[in-house]
Amino acid sequence: MGRKPPEADIDETDLEVEGSAHAAAGPVAVGVALKRAVEQMGVRRATRTLLKVNQADGFDCQGCAWPDPDAGHRHRFEFCENGAKAVTEEATLRRVGPAFFAEHPVHGTAGLASRSDYWLGQQGRITEPMVLRPGDSHYRPIGWDDAFRLVADHLRELDSPDQAVFYTSGRTSNEAAFLYQLLVRAYGTNNLPDCSNMCHESTSFALEQTIGIGKGSVSLHDIETSELIVVAGQNPGTNHPRMLSALEAAKHNGARIISVNPLREAGLVRFKNPQKPSGIVGHGTELADLHLPIRVGGDFALFQAWGALLLEWEAVDREFVERHTTGFQEYADGLATLDWDAVERSTGLTRAQIEESARMLADSSATVFCWAMGLTQHRHAVATIQEVVNVALLQGNIGKPGAGLCPVRGHSNVQGDRTMGIWEKPPDAFLDRLRDEFGFEPPRHHGVDTVEAIRALRDGTAKVFIGMGGNFVSAAPDTEVTEAALRNADLTVHASTKLNRSHVVHGRTALILPVLGRTERDHTGGRPQRVTVEDSMSAVHASKGPLDPASPDLRSEVDVVCSLAQALFTGDHPGARIPWSEFRSDYATVRQRIASVVPGFDDFDRRVTEPGGFVLPHPPRDSRTFPTAAGRAVFTTSPLQVLEVPDGHLLLQTLRSHDQYNTTIYGLDDRYRGVKGGRRVVFVHPDDIAELGFVDGDRVDLVGEWRGERRVARGFRIVGYDQPRGCAASYYPETNPLVPLDSTAEGSNSPTSKAVVVRLVPAETP
Repeated sequence: MGRKPPEADIDETDLEVEGSAHAAAGPVAVGVALKRAVEQMGVRRATRTLLKVNQADGFDCQGCAWPDPDAGHRHRFEFCENGAKAVTEEATLRRVGPAFFAEHPVHGTAGLASRSDYWLGQQGRITEPMVLRPGDSHYRPIGWDDAFRLVADHLRELDSPDQAVFYTSGRTSNEAAFLYQLLVRAYGTNNLPDCSNMCHESTSFALEQTIGIGKGSVSLHDIETSELIVVAGQNPGTNHPRMLSALEAAKHNGARIISVNPLREAGLVRFKNPQKPSGIVGHGTELADLHLPIRVGGDFALFQAWGALLLEWEAVDREFVERHTTGFQEYADGLATLDWDAVERSTGLTRAQIEESARMLADSSATVFCWAMGLTQHRHAVATIQEVVNVALLQGNIGKPGAGLCPVRGHSNVQGDRTMGIWEKPPDAFLDRLRDEFGFEPPRHHGVDTVEAIRALRDGTAKVFIGMGGNFVSAAPDTEVTEAALRNADLTVHASTKLNRSHVVHGRTALILPVLGRTERDHTGGRPQRVTVEDSMSAVHASKGPLDPASPDLRSEVDVVCSLAQALFTGDHPGARIPWSEFRSDYATVRQRIASVVPGFDDFDRRVTEPGGFVLPHPPRDSRTFPTAAGRAVFTTSPLQVLEVPDGHLLLQTLRSHDQYNTTIYGLDDRYRGVKGGRRVVFVHPDDIAELGFVDGDRVDLVGEWRGERRVARGFRIVGYDQPRGCAASYYPETNPLVPLDSTAEGSNSPTSKAVVVRLVPAETP
């Protein structure tokens, strides 16, 4: 790897497997991060860029949404290994211009569509708008004005605005997201699916029902001063590495940590903080005091068991329960006859293990509950998160220091996008404020989420797909169905920084619109501009890149939205009265309108200039008030659900390698799990490998069945790995073909990517 992109694609025969790591970060992480940065950016550019990451006067990392310390307490190097990789991918000196597209056809044996996600992403930054017209074999350059007219013409020709789908990734800024939803609603639809539909939608749905707001209730200070932290269904060492610093601070303050996860991940075993001498040459900090190797999907039963034990032991904050909650008696009655045999079967844990961990809860007066995709991507995901809330409510662990609910989001502004109105099911109050501010009547009927959007494109009821960031094809479930759906569109449009799978799985006409990245200076309108983002803990702050744009032909996402709106809305259309030109030339005017529409953003433009920004109001956290229909926090009652797997099958969870972020593949090494040089591996317990008639290292195909349909992901190497019997794990997007489109969480409709029943069969010879 270097400043020139790789010519060869992934060769899985180079794959090597070593032992898994027992510590995260440390000098190796520093070395990997700096090596990647220098190779693609050079020493000077890498230094200049990395010193601005997550700084009060810099830009927000493109990676996770973990919050930053207060402005006066940040390290000079306020980034992690994977954050450095994310910055490198965007600030790379590699370029994908017209000559590249002229050299590479889209299809054919050597075409772009035959390449892996890794190879496509490593080619570099896209420099000019490109179009692929019907019958063409190659993308060709197109002017910006022509591109906007092309999109506007397609949208105007539709029989209904609901025939268009407007997708958003979590990288989009608050300003761009607000304008995007404004354009879409002025056009006449609520078809605003986003990446949260596939990740934390179960969280948002469950929290709205139980505490009245779909966001977590903690601050970074709460994490660091808690007595007990439960980390369930989450791998912070890879997915949110800066969280390890907060966990280390908590440990030094006396906290205990419970890790609940099928795999014992290195990041929760020991953290070697590269900001400290002890993390470079010393042993580091041991984090998890107790690891519960839970069976995939068993978290629901575990939290019910914890609740039952806390009730039995009278470890309940009765004053909080009586003053601030409803539904307690029904909840307690439901757990009075808990089936412990079913609990042990579901969790794969012994009653002794569960009681040991429950004692830690009972002994804590301030507990934080953290979770991520391991809880949210199951059929019973909403009920699972409601059980997390139940346990928190029992001990009054909401609205007091050092305690609360902490869903850890992925993309750096996925929470902000929802706050700005990127939602297919907007509340009437938001639409009323939008109407009053901009003088048009927004559509009131609900739009499509991600799964419904794929169905609509597949069935021909949607004909245009527009993506503001992201890699929809590789992020979505049921790859074959998703690809067919996109190919069925009349037009696909992607505002992107780099090449990805969604550009080569396209509609009859396809557009690529290259946009500025977080690392780059934005002089739209002839003046310096800044954007804002919201992190996982409801803190809003500014982001301003230091680098010259990768190409003079790049435009900001704000510019793209406003320019498309001007091309689309003409004459006496209500959308034409919205001052798009003013918004494009001065983002402060966008923030002024956000302040009028979105609660909590009063005096937005001034407050965001303060170092570190500001924190949005959160009634449960701030005053123990709960804006639910009952006016109280809600205990919920659900029957215990056990995932049953037929003999000879495994329960597969899809997950990330340490060398990727979501669908972006940085490299081919999962250092923490001991995988090097490839990605097509399936982790299986050694006893299951033997029982199924295989040996470690065998090549297998993964076969899933859903409602009589057979799905296959081919060519995986078996890797023996310590985890509960009957479970397996493998990387996405390679395993996305196994996730059925119609297998979704009850209530949230999120794909069940953590609960795929599969068989292993000997790999077919290519």
